[in-house]
Amino acid sequence: MTEFGRWVETVIPQMKPAYVESTGTLVRVVGLMLEARGLLAPLGALCRIEGLDHAAIDAEVVGFQDNTLYLMPFNEPSGVGPGARVRLISATAKARVGHAQLGRILDGLGQPLDGKPAPQCERTLGLSGLPVNPMERGAIQDVLDVGVKTLNGLLTIGKGQRIGLIAGSGVGKSVLLGMITRFTKADVVVIGLIGERGREVREFISETLGPEGLKKSIVVASPANESPVLRLRATHLAHLIAEYWREQGKDVLLLLDSLTRVAHAQREIGLAVGEPPTTKGYPPSVFALLPKLIERSGVGRFGHGSITAIYTVLAEGDDRSDPIVDIARASLDGQVMMSRELADAAFYPAIDLTGSVSRVMNALVDPADLTRANTFRRYWSLYQQNRDLIQIGAYQQGTNPELDQAIAKRSQMETFMRQTMNDHCDLAATRRALSSVL
Repeated sequence: MTEFGRWVETVIPQMKPAYVESTGTLVRVVGLMLEARGLLAPLGALCRIEGLDHAAIDAEVVGFQDNTLYLMPFNEPSGVGPGARVRLISATAKARVGHAQLGRILDGLGQPLDGKPAPQCERTLGLSGLPVNPMERGAIQDVLDVGVKTLNGLLTIGKGQRIGLIAGSGVGKSVLLGMITRFTKADVVVIGLIGERGREVREFISETLGPEGLKKSIVVASPANESPVLRLRATHLAHLIAEYWREQGKDVLLLLDSLTRVAHAQREIGLAVGEPPTTKGYPPSVFALLPKLIERSGVGRFGHGSITAIYTVLAEGDDRSDPIVDIARASLDGQVMMSRELADAAFYPAIDLTGSVSRVMNALVDPADLTRANTFRRYWSLYQQNRDLIQIGAYQQGTNPELDQAIAKRSQMETFMRQTMNDHCDLAATRRALSSVL
């Protein structure tokens, strides 16, 4: 049995504290927050409020003060009144995981959204997962083929790498995620759709992902109309499922769309509990949550399995200095910047090499491939820097030999970077195409 399995069997049964009182009463409702007394339960506990006509509303403990518990409901708390009975359901935040979830679409509580019976899972684990000692983590040594030329050739991703997909709204993030999901060589794909519009969730699964992509995927969806605690639970559940498969020795690809919506959910909870707002209204708990969440992915103990994580980050108003963008760049192993200018010119995928970097690429590819990638990026950046001069005819050929090469190869470079959503290009084909350009 692995260390993870021993932890599950010994720690989880002991998680229920001895001081827990199982019932209490509702005393106050303010905005998103419910207050209960007579009930003693730890943070993260799951409670049920019995409303009128035997209606039941589930809620999570998100804070306390003296003998008052602060609860945030999973649904609209209509039908509850003063003195409503509050009953403890679970003292710990837990979820069931297992092989039966493969190919399924789940909500934040692990319940099916695809109309099929609930998956019969063999494990019950804590949502917070099991921390990995940084000295026991394996190194990122192998390339993950994602089937997209620009990523394979110029921003090579390694198994166990954490990378951000940073862009404004409507520039093709979801389409690029769907391409990666269908084309990747990972064993299992876990997709977290957090805070998206309900229409986008259905479109992503039925059109972008497709039946073939869904076969090796597990989708956890929590749309924008759901409670912030449900959106956070869905985020933790997606990471827990990925961790479960990593402990089975699998190479997992975790796609989370989007990290910004996770920050928004934590902001709603933090402000409702009474945390002080800081940068752009985000409370301190947001900046504590995101790095912890990101650190759950990566290579497993001693190289046993890996979670390659791609987090989309919404640059609100195309502001690349947004605080969530900043903390994502600081915590991740690289970022892929997407450009609205390229998207407006129907250039897809709209990946902007300026500002994009893979921090582990140097250790993954051959020196010759690295030299070609760096030369390509240099030519691309040179052209972008001098584009206005070139377009108005102010640049004289021969002034800068390197820029002359960039101008001569511009058309070939654009052809290399363009790729339709159904066009698969593996690592070998990418290397050949890059060699032909340079």
